[in-house]
Amino acid sequence: MKVVLNIIWFAFAGVWLAAGYVLVGLMLCLLIVTIPFGVASFRLAHFVIWPFGRAVVRRPDAGSASMVGNFLWCVFAGVWMAAAHLVLGVLLCLTVIGIPLGLGNFKLAFVAIAPLGKEIVRTDQARPEMTAVAF
Repeated sequence: MKVVLNIIWFAFAGVWLAAGYVLVGLMLCLLIVTIPFGVASFRLAHFVIWPFGRAVVRRPDAGSASMVGNFLWCVFAGVWMAAAHLVLGVLLCLTVIGIPLGLGNFKLAFVAIAPLGKEIVRTDQARPEMTAVAF
């Protein structure tokens, strides 16, 4: 079932969202100071291409630097990316086939707000107490 959802996701949402994350990542990599944000954007681009069967978990070693980074990310890029996920989620929920994909977009909106201090693992590797978002 995950493979079918991933194929449908790739066709209707994954390509466009990944392109947005890559574009933001390229812009963020222009300055040396913002390279960690660009890397986070590329990591999210990889995640949104094929999200079902993977989970976003909090890294135990993430400290206050990732909290400050998440605040800056949220202000400059996170709000726009989360808005894109919400709009696409609403559009996908208009069809019966798109409802699981729309719900996936709503989950990704939370990840887009604060991606630093998190990592992407397979769902079978994620422990329930660490899982932020699972598909």
